[in-house]
Amino acid sequence: MAQPTQSASDEQILHAARLILGASYPIALTGAGMSVESGIPPFRGPGGLWTKYGEPPMNGYQIFLADPKKAWEDRIRRQNDELWGPLKVAKPNSGHAALAELEAIGTLRFLITQNVDDLHRQAGHQALAEIHGNWKLIRCIECGARFASGEISVEKLPPECPRCEGVLKSDTVSFGEPIPTDVLNACMEHAARSDLVIVAGTSATVYPAAGFALEVKQRGGILIEANLYESEITPICDVSLRGPTGEVLPRLTATVSELRKTKLS
Repeated sequence: MAQPTQSASDEQILHAARLILGASYPIALTGAGMSVESGIPPFRGPGGLWTKYGEPPMNGYQIFLADPKKAWEDRIRRQNDELWGPLKVAKPNSGHAALAELEAIGTLRFLITQNVDDLHRQAGHQALAEIHGNWKLIRCIECGARFASGEISVEKLPPECPRCEGVLKSDTVSFGEPIPTDVLNACMEHAARSDLVIVAGTSATVYPAAGFALEVKQRGGILIEANLYESEITPICDVSLRGPTGEVLPRLTATVSELRKTKLS
């Protein structure tokens, strides 16, 4: 198992903060490492759900389309299992709060998350794309409309879209399912404008999310990594801030805020 290296130094934090303030359009890409710090088990790696129980079928979306009623019955039956149970009680950690604060002070312009846990929203983040969906939402596979789970009755399965009467499914993206067009377009739009990406709690190896960060780097942009372990992208990052995101990101946000105040005073 990979071992964490020494925690990010004050000098590294300061360097990263200066890079962020010098950028014109900073965005962030977050992954499972942030969820784990809120008590949500990962899918991959030691202790991961897929490591313990095996990966789900790669044609999950096709299975859903073949029998939506059964897929909904399976979802309802599993609502307290090892995945859904922790999602129900998880709360945003200080890393989520730090990124939301970076947005609130006008520094962070957009956030792309691979997590389905809703924690960035709960932390107050506004401008974000949940590229793999949100477990609390229900999405129509016909018109793309999204609804809070509580808005949709499951007395009849599969439930119908209130807008177009299409089939509803969980907003979480299944294997074999295309990323929803509206989410993908938002990611492409903001990545195209970005000149700096904060990569937090992810090795940035799962596509298409990883591609947005790498695209910015290939254009000459800056990558700042905040992660507990070294990752596959560490060699190409301009700054690697080692440590839990719940510790590193608040330090980074506090430093950005202080430098910004000094600059404005």
